[in-house]
Amino acid sequence: MVVAIDGPAGAGKSTVARALAAALGYTYLDSGAMYRSVALAGPTVNPASLDIAFDGDRVLLDGRDVTERIRTAEISEGASRVAAHPSVREAMVAKQRELLADGDWVAEGRDIGTVVAPDAELKVFLTATPEERARRRAAELGADVQAVLAEQAIRDERDSTRAASPLRAADDAVEVDTTGKSVDEVVDEIARLAASRGRALPDHP
Repeated sequence: MVVAIDGPAGAGKSTVARALAAALGYTYLDSGAMYRSVALAGPTVNPASLDIAFDGDRVLLDGRDVTERIRTAEISEGASRVAAHPSVREAMVAKQRELLADGDWVAEGRDIGTVVAPDAELKVFLTATPEERARRRAAELGADVQAVLAEQAIRDERDSTRAASPLRAADDAVEVDTTGKSVDEVVDEIARLAASRGRALPDHP
């Protein structure tokens, strides 16, 4: 089974997806980490040639652990830029589809339910108010909230209007607003949705 979780930056995708995968006993696919890895590799490297793998919570690029290096603000901004290139998205989508073809996954990103895994059994689109998203991102990055809010507006515009796989909810996605909710509350809500698709947790009959 594939649970696809999409949504804008700061909606809680990574945190929720990681916790949900642990709760369900699924493998977690962080598609954003793949684009961050492309940004880290640099513009002279063919993205299709990169070996991007996941080892638990660790991200490996050509065999090297780059988990911390890809989480800087600079790489985050670079990932948004490279993700707008059709050739990069084509390469990453191919890699993601290959991973998702076998096993049970919780995959998160901005085009999982619309492009990468349109046949996913459960599609969720996470949202939150712009202010809430900016507050979370600022806390994560140790940055100024207002500066993050301004950068976020630019990124949202770029992600939603790009020609290649723009950010949008799949037609059959369930929208979950995470504003004011704890991670556990959101995970519980999505776990119940998974249970409605026939994949119940022991405590979610």
